Amino acid sequence: MVAIGEPKSENRPIGEQRVLLQGLSWGAYLQILAALPQSRSSRLIYDDGVLEITVPLEDHEFAARLIERFVLTLVELMGLRIKTMGSTTMNYPGLKKGTEPDNAYYIQNQPLVKGRNVDFSQDPPPDLVIEIDITHTDIAKNQFYASLGVPEFWRFNGKLWRIYALQDRAYVEVEASPTFPLVPKAWLYAFLEIAKEDEVEAVRSLRQGWHEQGRSLKVEG
Repeated sequence: MVAIGEPKSENRPIGEQRVLLQGLSWGAYLQILAALPQSRSSRLIYDDGVLEITVPLEDHEFAARLIERFVLTLVELMGLRIKTMGSTTMNYPGLKKGTEPDNAYYIQNQPLVKGRNVDFSQDPPPDLVIEIDITHTDIAKNQFYASLGVPEFWRFNGKLWRIYALQDRAYVEVEASPTFPLVPKAWLYAFLEIAKEDEVEAVRSLRQGWHEQGRSLKVEG
C-alpha cells in the first residue's frame, strides 16, 4: 500500500451543520429524540444539559462511510468478528448522556452481544467509536466517550486521524490502534486518498498492503 504521511493542517471545508441547545433537561432531550423520525440524517449528542444536533454534509459522509469500509476490511483480514452499531442511539440516563456516533462497533466484546439487540443499561459500551468532526463541535467528545467507558475512540477532522485509548478513565492519544496494532496510520490516509478516485481500488490496495506486510513479517521472523 502506498504510504502517505500525515497531511498538513489547512483550512478545512464545512463538513457538518450544527445546532446547539443549552439548558435542556434529560426529559426534554428524550422528548425531542422521540419526536424525530428514526430514519433521518441528523444525529444527536446530549451531554448533561447541552444538546448538539448535527447534520452531516458530503465530506463528513464520505469520511464516515470510507472509514467504516477501512475497519470492516481490516476485521476481515485479521479474522476477527464484529457487530456494527452504526449511529444507534446510546442513552445513559444515570450519566445524563446520550449519543448517536458516526460509527460504533463491538469487536472484542462481539461474543457478548451477538445475535440480539444491545441493552446499554447492562451491556458494555462499544469497543470502538468513531466520530468525524470537520467543523467545530461544542461537545468535549474525548471526555464524553471516556465517561461512557468506550475503550477506543477515533476522531477524524478531515485531515488528521487521532486514536485514543482509555487509561484510568481518561483517553491517552496513541500512535497505533489497540484493535489493529499492526496498521500504520499512513494506511488510512492512503486509503482515503485513493478512495477519492476509486473506492474499490482503495480496498484492493489495503488488502495488498496487508498481505505484503504479512510476508515481510514472516521473512523477518
